[in-house]
Amino acid sequence: MPAESDRDRDQAGRPRSARPRDALGRPLDRDGGGPPVEDPIPRSKAEALVRAQELLDAGQPFAAHEVFEAVWKQTKGSERELWRGLAQIAVGITHALRGNEPGSRSLLRRGSDNLAGFAGTTTDRVDVDGIRAWADVAVADLSMTSRPPRLAAED
Repeated sequence: MPAESDRDRDQAGRPRSARPRDALGRPLDRDGGGPPVEDPIPRSKAEALVRAQELLDAGQPFAAHEVFEAVWKQTKGSERELWRGLAQIAVGITHALRGNEPGSRSLLRRGSDNLAGFAGTTTDRVDVDGIRAWADVAVADLSMTSRPPRLAAED
């Protein structure tokens, strides 16, 4: 185990892993190639939603999870659960693509449950009902995870 001073840290001093990762977020050897992990830049919620959709569409749900997590951690009040739920949906997709079916189903359910308090709304332009409906179907049919949900509500 590395000494505390040997741990990777962000600018605020919080522990972070700079190890490269594969497309599904699995850590690689430090010298195993691949780009180092970059913490997502805190984004506006609108920018985060667009970026996360791009990442999901590109087959990078773990990176989308990181974007959602950055927003979740900087959000105060009840809206934290919205962004936490989105992060859980993205990591549920990640687990499905990694072949971890029980983990995927559990996180998709948990994400949908965390979005339930926002049902009938488009808080932060998030299509809550559409994402929850997608997640509920995906729990039963994990092949859906290869076709991620649309995140933004239609105007």
